[in-house]
Amino acid sequence: MASIRFLKKDIDYLMSLVLEDCVFVMENHPDSDREKIMSIAQQVILKHHELRKQVNHPDWKDNRVLVRKYFKKVIENLYAMADKSLDQLSEAVRKV
Repeated sequence: MASIRFLKKDIDYLMSLVLEDCVFVMENHPDSDREKIMSIAQQVILKHHELRKQVNHPDWKDNRVLVRKYFKKVIENLYAMADKSLDQLSEAVRKV
């Protein structure tokens, strides 16, 4: 595993891409459901803060094996949230 700093950067980058897609949809599809897209963006922001908080305060700081498993779980949560948000966004665009 790389450093915690790189993990934080990955979280920031991936969540910013999802937010960028939300803004892109709102700008280029004016007939789309803006409230639905804004709720997706709010979920992404909340999850971003939650993931950063998890990275900053890991459980079992003394046990390296448990810390690695913990960070792998954080990464899995990151990818799951990004996939879920992008799926919701594509459904919102598909309905238009």
